[in-house]
Amino acid sequence: MMNEGAVVSRKGEEGATVAISGSASIGESIGDSIRVPPASSLDIHGQQGQAGQKRLGSRANGSSIGLRLLPWLAGTLFLTLWQFRVFHQLFSLESYQLPVPWAIAASIRENAEMLFRYALYSGTEMLGGFLLGSLLGALAAAGASFFPTSGRAAVAVMSALNAVPIVALAPIMNNWFGDGIWSRIAVVAVITMAAMAVSLFKGLTSIQPQYSDLMGGLAASRMQVFVKLRWPHALPSLFAGLKINMSTSIIGAIVGEFFIASQGLGYLLSDQIRLANMPLAWSCIVIAAALGIVLYEVVVLAEKRLIPWNRARTDP
Repeated sequence: MMNEGAVVSRKGEEGATVAISGSASIGESIGDSIRVPPASSLDIHGQQGQAGQKRLGSRANGSSIGLRLLPWLAGTLFLTLWQFRVFHQLFSLESYQLPVPWAIAASIRENAEMLFRYALYSGTEMLGGFLLGSLLGALAAAGASFFPTSGRAAVAVMSALNAVPIVALAPIMNNWFGDGIWSRIAVVAVITMAAMAVSLFKGLTSIQPQYSDLMGGLAASRMQVFVKLRWPHALPSLFAGLKINMSTSIIGAIVGEFFIASQGLGYLLSDQIRLANMPLAWSCIVIAAALGIVLYEVVVLAEKRLIPWNRARTDP
């Protein structure tokens, strides 16, 4: 009996030893499989990752710089081809028909004082009509948004003003307001009012239903819905209308001066074309274009400052 008990106890001890050794080997194998790499290898991988991020960042910066320089390079190429009369050869034009950029620059330098005075006059007409027309269009869109059904019809009728040619509208405004500056301001106001009304009305009324239901559940009044929901949602549409109006207001001011006017870039342009003084006529075109571009960029800058979330969402 003692021998059998000793044998049993010995077997138990051997089994326990085998179990302990087996569990130890399993633990070692698991530890080998999940062993943490040494710190040096982690540093190498981290440096490789940082190097990859730097390469991607430098590549993105290079492409961004290239995209910024592309318009300048294209403009330089265009002016170079123009200066060396490539366009004259392509379209069979003479120098008096299309002056080269150097001749236009010389004309601007020689007539700088007169061009500045006339540009200031035309800029006043453009800004006055732009502000007045944009304000009237915004007020019309805001009033129409409170009554969407009838307001949509009113905005549609207002948008028909864009179908009226400027050359037909300018003589009427000259007849109503005389040959002073207010006739050109009225022309610009009419052509900018409709664009602002259509653009802003769309922004004020294109609200997702769940937002309107939420405001209704909170028992918000129409004015509270307008101030808290509709107006912030319509700010991108407001600036879209402002940019459109800034681009078209210079057209309205210049064309309005073609008729009854005694100063302004449009008046000088039409007068110099009749006299066949094309360098000075093209100087008026260049100054008007530069004025429109500068004021357009002012609107874009205001949009970036006032609604930066919209620019971050739309920019690539």
